[in-house]
Amino acid sequence: MLEVRGLEAGYGKVQVLWGLDLQVADGEFVALIGANGAGKTTLLRTISGLIRPTSGTIRFRGAEITGRRPAEIVAQGIAHVPEARELFPLMTVQDNLELGAFARPAAWARAAQTLTEVYRLFPRLSDRRLQIAATLSGGEQQMVAIARALMSRPEVLMVDEPSHGLSPLMVQAVFAALREVSQSGVSVLLIEQNVRQSLRLAGRAYVMENGRIVLQGTGRDLLESPHVKEAYLRL
Repeated sequence: MLEVRGLEAGYGKVQVLWGLDLQVADGEFVALIGANGAGKTTLLRTISGLIRPTSGTIRFRGAEITGRRPAEIVAQGIAHVPEARELFPLMTVQDNLELGAFARPAAWARAAQTLTEVYRLFPRLSDRRLQIAATLSGGEQQMVAIARALMSRPEVLMVDEPSHGLSPLMVQAVFAALREVSQSGVSVLLIEQNVRQSLRLAGRAYVMENGRIVLQGTGRDLLESPHVKEAYLRL
């Protein structure tokens, strides 16, 4: 479904990604792990069109989308939940969610149905649908960010550090929702510092270091990898 080949990108003269290859199959849950500064967020931003690559290709369902504008990427069926959430803080929960559907015409036509679906996935948001987003807890705001992306009815959902700053209870709720999203048939590409949890969820995973993929395999295999244990799972 999503294929990245030889991707290179960065910020000005600072190169961050170096010849990176990555794939996400239809309905697959893929985790991308690595230390802070490895280039994981840059990769998602490049796929989303927020950063223009200097080399390489990005294909979605066989069609090249390299360098397209972010709005075009969303319209194709790729949604991105950024680490900072990027909600509209003075708008209500429901207004934030409806804007997610507005970004994709096909999704807007089914917005009422999708709204019911995301409220079932996140019942807490239904209770707070008329509440201003800025007044929500961090975990609730993360739920809104994920739900807003789902309102575009994506085929690929990319999520950047969803557990950052959340309580353990909220972390479990967010991961449970992502598991359900994946089971519904949406492909998920997850960046997450909680390596153990993300590898348990993922069917397949990549390890990224210094802008390069250095290891890949099933989530179970990487949990048993000596390199992953030494670098990311030491207590």
